[in-house]
Parts: sequence; structure tokens; C-alpha cells
Amino acid sequence: MDNISWWRNYEGTFYPVFLGQVVSFVMALMSFTSSLVANLGANTPLSLSFFSYTALALVYGGIMIYRRQKLQVPWYWYALLGLADVQGNFLAVCLAGLGLVLLSDAKASDGSGGSKPILGDIFVIVGTFFFSMSNVGEEFCVKKKDRIEVVSMIGLFGLLVTIIEIPILERKSLESVKWSAEIILAFCGYAVASFMFYTLVPFLLEMSGSTLFNLSLLTSDVWAVVIRTFFYKQKVEWLYFVAFALVVTGLIIYSKTEKDHVNAPANIEEADQRYQLLNEDEEQADHRRHETIS
Repeated sequence: MDNISWWRNYEGTFYPVFLGQVVSFVMALMSFTSSLVANLGANTPLSLSFFSYTALALVYGGIMIYRRQKLQVPWYWYALLGLADVQGNFLAVCLAGLGLVLLSDAKASDGSGGSKPILGDIFVIVGTFFFSMSNVGEEFCVKKKDRIEVVSMIGLFGLLVTIIEIPILERKSLESVKWSAEIILAFCGYAVASFMFYTLVPFLLEMSGSTLFNLSLLTSDVWAVVIRTFFYKQKVEWLYFVAFALVVTGLIIYSKTEKDHVNAPANIEEADQRYQLLNEDEEQADHRRHETIS
């Protein structure tokens, strides 16, 4: 019995934190491969997303076709979700994350680099807004409906949006790209990492919600440093490990608190049911005593 309760506690508290770190690591891989593509001279964030959405649409869309089931959510909601997801990814990849913008601002204050820091901050805010809309919408659909349907529709409508936007926003950039084996491998690496990201996120959202998901991504910068250290043999400052440990500790505390908060109403309801059954038993016992006396 103790082993069962321990496993349930582990599954409800530590497993979401572990899965969140896997998602965070995969996101760091996406950031690394996208920056690698940019360093190789291909500033094409929409084209990167095109291959990711294509893989999602083919794999999970194929499962949907095999099932032959109707959509449980109207298609236009998925269209809005796909649009928000594409814009969030576009701005995030294009700006290479909030950290680079803050670094640009710091340099700009010294009189060098960061020619338009305010514009960069605006883009980050807009990108965060779209990314948040995508996360909340995906969480709602995942918890209420089917994970396979959600991921397949994000892939389908994300693919359609990128097909429309690429000729408008990236035609010149694609024409100037000097394709090589390194760029193609980087594109493939981003597509694989992105496919894993979209596959794992619904499980995390279903278990713990978008709050823990976004909190888990706080460690993606630490994972990115680890990845760069592995590839470029750079030295990692010890403060990164301290920061990682603090964030993970906070995630465990939050996950445990959230689990207790969710279980509290269920425990109260169960106690009320037991109390009601006890009252019914007492009433039946009193009724039998009266019948015996009569």
C-alpha cells in the first residue's frame, strides 16, 4: 500500500516536472538549431516552421484519416490556434529569444549594437502574446478533447499559414541562401526537435496545465548553455547550475502545491458523501428501532 501511494505521489509531483524538463531541453535544441541556421546565413524562421508543421500534419493527420472521425472542435478555432502558433514561433525564432534582446539593450546603453532595442522589445511582447494564446488554447483543447486531433490540426493550419506567409515575408531571404549540407542538416535537426516538442507538450498540458509548462521553460536557457558547451567546448559558469537547481526546486514545490490544491475538492466531496451515507445509516437504524418498539 505504501509503495502504491509513493508511486502516485511520484507520478503526480515529479513526473510532470521531469517531463517539463524534457520539453525544456527539446526547446533548447530548437533554439540552438535555429541560431545555427541563422549563423549559416539562412534567416528564414517561417521556412523552418514549414518543415515542422509538415511533419505534424503528415504523421498526426494520417492518424486522423485512419480513424475517420469527425472534428470535436470547430475548424475555425483550430485555424486561430494555428495562426497564433505560427506568429509566436516566427517572432521567437526571428529574434532568437528574449535573452538576446536584453543583451542588445545592454549594448545599446553603452553606445554600441542594438540599433532598435524598443522595436525588439515590442516584437518580443507581441511574440509572447501569441505564444501565450497558443498555449492556453492548446491546453483547453487537449484537456477537453483529443490530443491527436489538436496536434494534427495545429500542424495542418500552421502549414497553411506558413505557405501563405513565406512568399510574402521570406522570398528574398530564401533566394539569397547558399544551400549546403550543414544548412540542410540544421533544418532537419530543427524539424525533429520541433516535432518532439509538439508531441510532448500536450501530455504536459493535460497533466499540469500551461502554468507549469511555461515555468518549466525557464530552464531552457540553462539547457541551451549545456548544448553549446557540448558542441563548442565552452566553459559553463557554476551559477548556471545553481540557477537550474533553484528553478527545478521551485517547480517541484509548485507541482506538489498544485496537486494538493486539485485533490482538496475531491477529498472534501468524498468526505461529504461518507457523512451523508452515515446519516442515512443512522436514520435507517432509528427507523428499525421504532418498528421494533411498535
